Formats: sequence, structure tokens, C-alpha cells
Amino acid sequence: MSTTDVPSEIPRPQTKAAGQVAVPAMKWVTLALMTTSSVASLRSAPTMAVYGLACVFLYIVPAIVFLLPTALVSAELASGWSGGVYRWVSEGLSKPLGFLAVWCQFAMTIFYYPSLLAYVASTIAYVIDPSLASDGVYTAIVIMVLYWTGVWVSSRGTKAVAGLSSWGLVIGTLVPGTILVVLGLVFLGQGNASAAPMGASHLFPQWTGLASLVLIVNNFLSYSGMEMNAVHVSSLRNPAREYPRSMFLAMALVLLIFILPALAISWVVPSDQLSLTAGVMQAFDAFFSYFHVGWLTPIAAVMLVAAALGGMLTWLAGPSKGLLLISREEGYLPPFLQKLNKNGIQQNILVTQGVVTTAIALMYALIPDVSSAYWIFSVITTQVYLIVYLLMFAAAIRLRRTRPDHPRGYRAPALTLLCAVGLVASLAALVIGFVPSSQFGGSSVWTYIGIIGGGLVVLGLLIPWLFLRFRKPNWRTAAATADEGSAV
Repeated sequence: MSTTDVPSEIPRPQTKAAGQVAVPAMKWVTLALMTTSSVASLRSAPTMAVYGLACVFLYIVPAIVFLLPTALVSAELASGWSGGVYRWVSEGLSKPLGFLAVWCQFAMTIFYYPSLLAYVASTIAYVIDPSLASDGVYTAIVIMVLYWTGVWVSSRGTKAVAGLSSWGLVIGTLVPGTILVVLGLVFLGQGNASAAPMGASHLFPQWTGLASLVLIVNNFLSYSGMEMNAVHVSSLRNPAREYPRSMFLAMALVLLIFILPALAISWVVPSDQLSLTAGVMQAFDAFFSYFHVGWLTPIAAVMLVAAALGGMLTWLAGPSKGLLLISREEGYLPPFLQKLNKNGIQQNILVTQGVVTTAIALMYALIPDVSSAYWIFSVITTQVYLIVYLLMFAAAIRLRRTRPDHPRGYRAPALTLLCAVGLVASLAALVIGFVPSSQFGGSSVWTYIGIIGGGLVVLGLLIPWLFLRFRKPNWRTAAATADEGSAV
């Protein structure tokens, strides 16, 4: 998932002017690596590891029907209209729908933070006491402490946030992911049996109805964020040829980073014992214990935590900043939420969001199974974010039809077909998300549907509608003086 949602201008290749040296265009390999770093993560590995070998199929399918259409379609939009998803949807559909899109980009983080920090809490537990990983009260406390610490750090406008998150791919993904896979291969190479069957008959998930495929929905969230890197398409020397090449390379790298660690986890941790929050650490603990290097477990935990917290800090600064800028121009939010602190940070938005995040965190203490709570919040996050993609694909189709001659640095091949595939895939994920997973039997189906549907409707639709319904002309504060918002 991308870690920045702030609207930005499209960087374009510089040409040589009199007395100036031309700035070289971005290489397509560089863009592929940037895309990989913003999407790839180990956090979703346990979710797919429960499927064993079938996780390969469950990663590849959404990559084809969602990841690829998103990358190519957003590239065309970004090369023609700067300003991100708000501008795309506003130009293609309407400004209110543009606000809905940017709101959902922000709102999904309200459930994203609790699920991300639940993963962090379970990881930290392996440094303190592994049994805490399944303790809801402990998880809730860690979520609240870390979130409010993040708000304090972000509100000070520190530049350390960018540095911390930029090392996330290496420290928290590539290094531990590589170690996990190597240990897994050595483990199997020494004649140990895999905890999950690895035969050809297990290439596809066992069909037990829609519930058997529900965990695939989580992959849509795992792949989200491709549209953020599309702003760099016009920096390529030959976008029409190099951008698709860059995206196919990024897809291959992302799939490797997602699939191989998930397989490694499935080799050593039986699916019925796998925690969706602590699965990565369960695998490390098992491998390190087998190879008699258990002292490395806390080190692995610290690496994973550092990367996750770096991503969280960047997400705190990103989506809320984008929402703030648009709201000050168009008056979508009341002035209280638009005010800045002395460091120019949208502290009121962060604090208000924190109150809701705290309430959600307390649910971990009320829901007996931490994995179930983690899954519920992950599904709501995905459902809300899918609204963004539905609007983006619809806007792209309409812009191609109504403004075919508008200058675009890149034109996606078969755009209507790509959008149709993306729309159908997103709608399918939206519907399947309401089906309780086969991994979570025993709970009330209607309770589950009520929680997921309530989260989607209230957070993704009702709240933005209320802002639009009751907004006033004096909510537009873009022309305010620089010191007007210097105090909270």
C-alpha cells in the first residue's frame, strides 16, 4: 500500500534550455522499484498462508484483475490531470463524488491504523511474552499508545518521519522476508515435512462455497496504492512503452515478496494454529527455535515493528493532508477541522480521528479472538477503499469518451476493457467481503454482516454525505492568511 496520498503536480522530464543542463528522465526500472516499495509488505502474509500452496493462485488472480488495471488506468489519468484521485473523479464525474473519493482515501485509515497496530502489538509480544499476542486488552492498549504517540510526533512536523518510512522496505520487508524464505528452504531441504500440503492437487483453494474465497478480499487492500505512483508516468522518456514494462516488473517483484514469505509461513505453522496478526513472528519463532538461534526472534520483531511504525507515521501525514487541502479550497469540512497548529500540521483532524481510532481499539478488548477483530477491521478498510477504485474506473471511462482530445502523456491500451475488469473485480470483492470467512466459523453471520455493512455505510457514505449536506459558504478557507490557522 502506498504511503502518501497528498495531491502533487506531475513531474515531467526536463528539456535542455539555453544555458541549462537537461535533467535525465526517470528510468523505468527505478519506477518499478518505487512502486514495489510502496505496495509490498509482509503484514498480509499470514492471511494468505492459511491457504498453503493455493496462496499463489489467490495472489495472482487479484494482481491480474485489479492490480494491473489500476496501474494502467491511473497512469493515463495522472498523465492528463494533476491533483490525484479528487481531480480525476471531479473532472470525470462531479465534485461531490470527487470529495467522496478523497474522503474514502482518508477514512479507510481509521480502520487501517487499528489493524496495522494490532499487527505491531502481536509482533512486540514476541519480545515481551508471546502469549500476549492473543490478548485483546494488551492489543487495545498498544494500539492507543502507539497511535497517540504517532499523532504527537506528526503534529511536531518532524522530518524524521520521511527518513523512517523510506527504510521500511529494506528493514521491515526485504531483509526479514529473505531470511524467512531462506530458512524455510533450508528447513525443507533437511527433510522436514511442510505443515501445509504442497502437492499439485493443492494449487487451488478447496471449494466450500463463497466463504472459502473470502480471504482473497484482503489482497485488494494489499495491492492498493498503485494509483499514487502513477503521477511519475510523465517522467519516463517513452511512457507508452516504458510504463507497462515498469508495471509488469513491479507486479513480478510484488508477487514474489507476497507469495514466498506466505509459503514459508505455511511450511512451518499449521493453518489451524496460525494467527493473522502474529503469523510472521510465529514462523520466525519456529524457524529460529529449530535452528537453535532463538535469540534472533526479538531482533526480527524490532525490524518488523520499525517498518510498520514508519509506514503509519507517513499515512498519518498523507491522506489527512490531502483531505485538508481540498477542503480548504472547496469548503467540505468545518473550519475547526481545517485549522493548523504552529507547525502547519492538521492536528485537529488527527486528534478527531484519534478519538474514533481509540473507540475502535477498545473493540479488541471486547472481541475474544484478536484474529477475528483484525480480519473485521481489515475488511472494512478494504470495503471503504474499494469505493475509491469504483469511482476512479468510472471517471476514466467517462473522461476517455467526453474528453478524448485532452492531452495525455500516456494512453492505456483497451482502457474501457481494463476499467470494466477493474469495476467487476472491485464490485466482486465488495460483495464477497460481506461473507464471513471459513476461517471464522461459529460467529453470527448477521452480526458479521451488520458490522461490515455498518462500517462501510457510516464511514464511507453517511459521514461524507452529511458534510456535503450541511456545508456552508464560510467553510472555504483557502484564501485565509498564513497565520490564521497558526493555533489549534
